[in-house]
Amino acid sequence: MIAEIMHGLAVRRPVFHSEADFQHAIAWAIHETWPDASIRLEYPILLSGDQAHIDICVRMRNAVVLVELKYKTRALKAQVGDETYSLRAHAAQDISRYDYVKDISRVEQAVAGLPHSTGYAVFLTNDSSYWKRSRKARPVDADFRIHAGRSISGKLEWRGAGSGTTKGREAPVRLRGEYTIQWQEYSSLGVGVHDTMRYTVATVTPSQPS
Repeated sequence: MIAEIMHGLAVRRPVFHSEADFQHAIAWAIHETWPDASIRLEYPILLSGDQAHIDICVRMRNAVVLVELKYKTRALKAQVGDETYSLRAHAAQDISRYDYVKDISRVEQAVAGLPHSTGYAVFLTNDSSYWKRSRKARPVDADFRIHAGRSISGKLEWRGAGSGTTKGREAPVRLRGEYTIQWQEYSSLGVGVHDTMRYTVATVTPSQPS
């Protein structure tokens, strides 16, 4: 589902102003593809007894689809048609990797609690440090690295990270399933450095082991 949506969206929206812009564009593309579906943004849900929100919830006749999104960028200026984009540099890639892996865990929990549901955790970026291997032998976010070809599963935690990095993110992340990271090209803006957008998707199904 998401691969189809991303492929079509890339033609019309090769870049986004922000994560909220990305979220709304994805939701609208889903509506255009499945006009009878019920779509909610920031859908409230209980995860481990705590109130949380899933970026997009799609309810169809016999299925529920849950989507979590991440959009992290390097600084870039681009003109697409009559629209100007000025992307900011997000930095803190280690924290963003943790947050994405946490997204996968959240989707796992949500799918486990909703019958007939499937989930997707999507990460879109023009920052190649996410899809490339680290040059460091043992980075503090080694467990959370999402470079191409890496498989992630089980208990994932920080390795010697300082309190400034881990504040609010101290807890390990536990994944029920195993996910092999594969990056797909989303768009190439042709404006120089950092002009290629790529994305990865973790697909969560009810059959994930518990």
